[in-house]
Amino acid sequence: MNDHTSDYSVSTASTPTALPFQFRGEGLEYFKTWIVNVLLTVLTLGIYSAWATVRNKRYIYANLFLDGSNFRYLAEPLAILKGRIIAVVAFIAFALLSQSDPIAALVLTVILLLVVPLLINKSLAFNRRMSTYNNIQFRFKGTYLEAFMVLYVWPLLAVLTLGILYPLALLKIHQYQVKNSAYGTSKFDFHASYRDYAMICLPLVATALLLTLLSIVMVSLVPVMAAINPVIMVFVYLGLILYFMTQTSNLFFRSITLKSHSFSADITMTGLAKVLVINTMLTILTLGLYLPAAKVRMMKYVCSCLTMHATDRLDNFSTAEQANISALGEELGQIFDVAV
Repeated sequence: MNDHTSDYSVSTASTPTALPFQFRGEGLEYFKTWIVNVLLTVLTLGIYSAWATVRNKRYIYANLFLDGSNFRYLAEPLAILKGRIIAVVAFIAFALLSQSDPIAALVLTVILLLVVPLLINKSLAFNRRMSTYNNIQFRFKGTYLEAFMVLYVWPLLAVLTLGILYPLALLKIHQYQVKNSAYGTSKFDFHASYRDYAMICLPLVATALLLTLLSIVMVSLVPVMAAINPVIMVFVYLGLILYFMTQTSNLFFRSITLKSHSFSADITMTGLAKVLVINTMLTILTLGLYLPAAKVRMMKYVCSCLTMHATDRLDNFSTAEQANISALGEELGQIFDVAV
């Protein structure tokens, strides 16, 4: 998996070495995998979807590189198929019960809402466990309460406060995703604050409201503007959404640390807009056939903007993690997680 030697021999905490992420997949190559998966999924009435998911993820992981080594996806299709069969059976039972006994269906809906946070934890734990780098698996150990809060409570508070607590809700979601994750035995940390997110979200909302008011005033003063104003506002709002996506994505990656290692991101509005416009246009023109190539194009761009700042050789770090795992008496892949 190593196709070149590391570009450094020794690094210290005071002089971290920049290690860019790379995605080496090709659109046509991934299209071949994707189209076969689609056809087999249709022919098998959805049964092959579990194998399709594994094949797609293995391709993506195998082409994602850091410091000359690629990531790997270890999940087996049967584990995913089992979870999907359970979900389909539960959905059919719920649909039938809804027609015959609405009260029982309501009770089951409440139960389902209470179970969803548990399922999210299990799903994240499974996908982390099935992801490896340098033969060390990732992990996720979120609690039910944390999942319940980020799924229901924080979004509800954001709505009830008319968006004032939305930055906090977004912060809590990102903290839940990162701080409960680990590489081997080393936990990730997240250092962003409410203020960091508020500095992005609140001025953005204020700008959107101001521009909306200005457009209303402009139309009332110059009626001829009514014809083109909707088009102008669409582009304005798309620009604001693009700004939000780039700023929050950069903040997310820059706030992650793994022990003394840190990350940075320089996703730009221009770069992201270019990828989105090309992907959208070609996907429409090809009636959806460009979708796999669009995913590859987006992966290439995002990875080109991400950098890990390592304070030591990553193979040394992985070796240390392997020793820590062995010391715990835990064999890789033997802890049972549910694929949801």
